[in-house]
Amino acid sequence: MRKVKRLVYLVLTVVFMMSLLAACKKSDVKETAKTKQETKDDGGTKKNESKQETKAESDKQNPVTLRTVSMHGGTDPNAANYQELNKKFMSDYPYITIEDDSQTSDQDWKTRIAADFAVGNEPDVIQFFTDSNASDVLAADKFVTVAEIKAEYPDYAKDTLPAALEAAANPDGVQRAVPTTGYWEGLFCNKDLFDKYGLELPTDWDKMLKAIETFKENDIIPIAVSLNAVPHYWIEFLMLAAAGPEGYTTVPQSTPEDWAKGLEVFKTLRDLGAFPVDTDTIDNDFAGELFKNKQAAMQLDGSWYTGGIPDQDNTVVVSFPVIPGGKAEAGFMVGGLSSGFYITKKAWNDPDKRDAAVKFVMTHTCSEAVQKYWNGNGTAAAKVEPLADMTPLGISGLNYSSAATSISTPTDARIKQEAYNTLIAGIVDVSTGARTPADLIDEVLQINGK
Repeated sequence: MRKVKRLVYLVLTVVFMMSLLAACKKSDVKETAKTKQETKDDGGTKKNESKQETKAESDKQNPVTLRTVSMHGGTDPNAANYQELNKKFMSDYPYITIEDDSQTSDQDWKTRIAADFAVGNEPDVIQFFTDSNASDVLAADKFVTVAEIKAEYPDYAKDTLPAALEAAANPDGVQRAVPTTGYWEGLFCNKDLFDKYGLELPTDWDKMLKAIETFKENDIIPIAVSLNAVPHYWIEFLMLAAAGPEGYTTVPQSTPEDWAKGLEVFKTLRDLGAFPVDTDTIDNDFAGELFKNKQAAMQLDGSWYTGGIPDQDNTVVVSFPVIPGGKAEAGFMVGGLSSGFYITKKAWNDPDKRDAAVKFVMTHTCSEAVQKYWNGNGTAAAKVEPLADMTPLGISGLNYSSAATSISTPTDARIKQEAYNTLIAGIVDVSTGARTPADLIDEVLQINGK
């Protein structure tokens, strides 16, 4: 009997232990499943974290109506991009409503904007000119500076390239606007011709002289240019190379030595045989055909010229070399970033609108937005990635403009049209030695001062 009881006891013990093990395993499975679910839920939370934070922020904020104005109206190619960014902005910040008034930036529009600022009807944020076209609006003194904004919002304009932000400064040198895109001018080279004759690209003046000499010896026109019609690209780069950005952009009362030094190079290049023999009579279109047809090795032109070049694979853009004794830093560039986004004092002095206005400008000037606005054309004010369908020449232009150490606007942005026309008309005589650069510049400055 005792044996039977012991056997029953043993069996019950075994059964109890097996039940306990089964319970433990079931618990382990539950814990594992719970852990997996928590991991899954955590992953989902992380994915929605940004949206939740935005919603939480929206719940805390007072409703804000932001009055905005831009030049992206009418048939402007970026009008759709601008409106798309606005739509996303209001989705990201539901407490902000945008009341936008964007129109074509014609003379009537500029006049109306100036009148609005004069009577206190300015918007909260405006995309407007940064050069002399903004004079009337700037005179109202209703914009906040970039420095003031960055003091409170350090990330403001954080994606904007320093050279681009500096180039978008107003005529008084103060940075108030954050730019998105512009244009550039650069030295186009038929790289296959340089390779054929074992030449390095003209990134310094010695290489430029070597290239001119070699091409001349092999019946290749070194530089395609019409001195009688469109010498202005060479005027800009030679004076800028000689004087440096500050000296080049300052309009003096009397002839600067550096300006004259830059223009003297026209005669130097002509004496070397760098230009077409008929440079005094051909037009700019003909000069362009010489380059496109590989009859010429180099041509100075702008970003708009890129798409019309047939050989997109063997053409490159390089930085203009600094001339001997020049004050410019290597990588200097002529270009324009003549518009940008401003925040008005009206918005800045309103605590709710201040933050909304900053967020709005940052939305339109971050790298992602600039990529949309740029779309492969001209200068991007922030770092952008090459487009999938960009040609080697397009990528070369992007790399060239992105690496610019300084961006200076052309001379015609600073002097009267009559004075500028006189400068253009005198280049042939300067190149032949019939007139000194100083004499020509004296006349230009006298006309400009009238």
